[in-house]
Amino acid sequence: MACPTNTLEPELSEDADQRYMQAVELLGGALARLAAGYEADCAERQDLLQNIHLQLWRSLTSFDGRCSLRTWAYRVAHNVAADHVARARRWTHTVGLDDFEDHDPVDPKPSPETELAERQALSRVHAILQRLGPIDRQVMILYLEDESAATIAEVSGLSAGAVATRIHRVKRLIADRFKMGAAR
Repeated sequence: MACPTNTLEPELSEDADQRYMQAVELLGGALARLAAGYEADCAERQDLLQNIHLQLWRSLTSFDGRCSLRTWAYRVAHNVAADHVARARRWTHTVGLDDFEDHDPVDPKPSPETELAERQALSRVHAILQRLGPIDRQVMILYLEDESAATIAEVSGLSAGAVATRIHRVKRLIADRFKMGAAR
């Protein structure tokens, strides 16, 4: 007996499937890091990553090539992550750069006995990123993926100057947090 077709799923052409595979090959690791920048909980992070992949796959039926596949994939991923944060916002509190609290955020997952100094530093950076507002988080995750200011501006909708300003402010915030941690 044949399985019934799901009429709710859009028909994907082979071309869209190939684009998805190209996007995953190009940005697979970056998408995982993006999810880690938005979600601290491991199980929630995996759900977010799956949702990013699903929405990316679905969206490629309407990809028209007006931007690069890389930009398209980042836009989809950041939109999915922003929706994820918005849904979770009622349970958590994010702060802007001006409202950042004086204590260092600590990810409760890593064990100091088993983690190396680099792993701990990365955890601190992720914790800081997760507390940023959505646009600052988006800019910094793309910056950490070595994207150009022009690409970040295109994905985020900000001007290149605004991107540079946000990057500078968040880098200063991260440096200050690390200095405060070293002084303790």
